[in-house]
Amino acid sequence: MSRTNGGGTDSFSALSVTPADMHVRTLGPARVDSPLVTLLSDTQQGVQYVADTDRVMLHDTTEVLEHCKRPLGELASFELAGPRRKVFFDASKTRAGIVTCGGLCPGLNDVIRGLVLSLSLIYGVKHVYGFKNGYAGFIPSFGYDVLDLEPETVSEINERGGTILGSSRGEQDPVAIVDCLERMSINILFVIGGDGTMRGALAVAEEVEKRGLKISVVGVPKTIDNDIMFLDQSFGFQTAYSAATGAIRAAHQEAKGAHNGVGLVKLMGRHSGFIACYASLAMSDANFVLIPEVPFALEGERGFLNVLHKRLIKRKHAVIVIAEGAGQEMLHADATKTDASGNMKLQDVGPFLRDAICAHFKKISFECSVKYIDPSYIIRSVAASPPDSVFCLRLAHAAVHAAMSGRTEMVVGSWHGRFVHVPMALAIRQRQTVNPDGDLWQSVLESTGQPREWK
Repeated sequence: MSRTNGGGTDSFSALSVTPADMHVRTLGPARVDSPLVTLLSDTQQGVQYVADTDRVMLHDTTEVLEHCKRPLGELASFELAGPRRKVFFDASKTRAGIVTCGGLCPGLNDVIRGLVLSLSLIYGVKHVYGFKNGYAGFIPSFGYDVLDLEPETVSEINERGGTILGSSRGEQDPVAIVDCLERMSINILFVIGGDGTMRGALAVAEEVEKRGLKISVVGVPKTIDNDIMFLDQSFGFQTAYSAATGAIRAAHQEAKGAHNGVGLVKLMGRHSGFIACYASLAMSDANFVLIPEVPFALEGERGFLNVLHKRLIKRKHAVIVIAEGAGQEMLHADATKTDASGNMKLQDVGPFLRDAICAHFKKISFECSVKYIDPSYIIRSVAASPPDSVFCLRLAHAAVHAAMSGRTEMVVGSWHGRFVHVPMALAIRQRQTVNPDGDLWQSVLESTGQPREWK
């Protein structure tokens, strides 16, 4: 059984996730009245509180009942995010920290701003700190300053890309991180990052539990590739594929401006080709989309180079979009070599494919002009689009509500259009990828007209 999600399809079965997997850990009973009643007393409507029993089904209810024939009470479901009537932390005595890790992504500053504004103005938390340059910011030997984050500090940061906190990759000792949290009397830590970052956050939460401390660790998942499971989409993804369309547009014009012109665009996507797929559909000028989930061969009657040759003979130009993780099997990438985040070091498929195309057409004496475009760093560093800014702010609100209620070892996300709590261990259990048999890839095939398989 599969579920179509935002055009992609994740292939877990209805029985692979149990209700126990969905349990979100708390630091203890929530006994403090929520300050939202007082702080929002001037509004015309009261606070729409969420009960702990409010749930969002993992799978579409109709689909589950049809395929599983199981009682609703036995089906896996997520906690619904939102403000609770009772909270765990007394806001007047609470200190919170924020850290951003990994590569840049549109919306990081929006999330930081949303967290600070929600903590300060909605809950009345007086001390919010920003740790600089990822997990290294907690380690004394690096000597990084800690920022005091106030509403005035973050008032306009959403208007630019990047992160005011800086970022870094690589693991740091969770013992040293918790030592820092203890020294600074921090009660809540918000971690913004991808799957590697969340593994680090999980290790921090485990060290916190080992010491018997009451520190909430809540994640806001950041992955420009949109590859974290159990999320409708990740923040920044919509901005990223929207920005990528500019590169495809340029490649199309370059290709049409030359005899047998080829525009080749490399986009982000280490293991998942969502950006390549969505950007190509948004522009619909791409003739070939190559992603990690669908292996392709260069040589042979139905190989990529021969199909490209036929396209050029017929139409005199072609646009190719390739995700950075595609074709790694041809480049003989060494899985034992990893970067600071523990990810396999990829070979650069863009120049490889460019050179392969040029060499092939030179060999058969076919005139061809290839223009190669890699907009990755431009896309990563742009400011979030308005829809993404809204999404970032709502994620931040959900994260603060969860943390103040004493939830920990969890991330916030959107599922079936509702904001939910997802246990960290479940969120990073496996990677979301484009399903070659799903409707998103079918749309790409229909748009490009490329073969379903390369042989």
